[in-house]
Amino acid sequence: MSDLSVNRRAHFDYEILATYEAGIELLGFEVKAVKTGRMNLAGAFVVIRGEEAHPHTKTQKRFSVGAWLLNAAIAPYQPKNTPADYEPTRSRRLLLHKSEIKELLGQTSQKGLTIIPLKVYTKRNRVKVLIGIARSKKKGDKREVIKRREASREIDRTLKRG
Repeated sequence: MSDLSVNRRAHFDYEILATYEAGIELLGFEVKAVKTGRMNLAGAFVVIRGEEAHPHTKTQKRFSVGAWLLNAAIAPYQPKNTPADYEPTRSRRLLLHKSEIKELLGQTSQKGLTIIPLKVYTKRNRVKVLIGIARSKKKGDKREVIKRREASREIDRTLKRG
């Protein structure tokens, strides 16, 4: 597994409670762009949307709930060969099992929880997204993390000198 894109702000801004692995529905040229590292997860988030039509037969339509990745920017692999109507931050469907989507839906209904992408990687030649259920950290928590980090750097500096 090689990491193609990592959301570095996620662990600083959020407390990650649980993680899920999801496939992502991409176009061919988007796959090439992601594999060359042209994906940006900053500001991206996941939304559970309902009423997505799946025609199983000609007469009957079933509706299900789906997970979507929003605001993830994928720059074109070859800008001159990319279709004219291509939108880099379009919504992309995430491929999850129904039971996982129901779990996510139940957990995000709680106040203060959201779903964010943590990283994008390849697994057996497939592009996967690691998504996490997260709770936003308070400003004081972030300051505490910064203080701890600076203290450990200072300790390392003094140990190197002495």
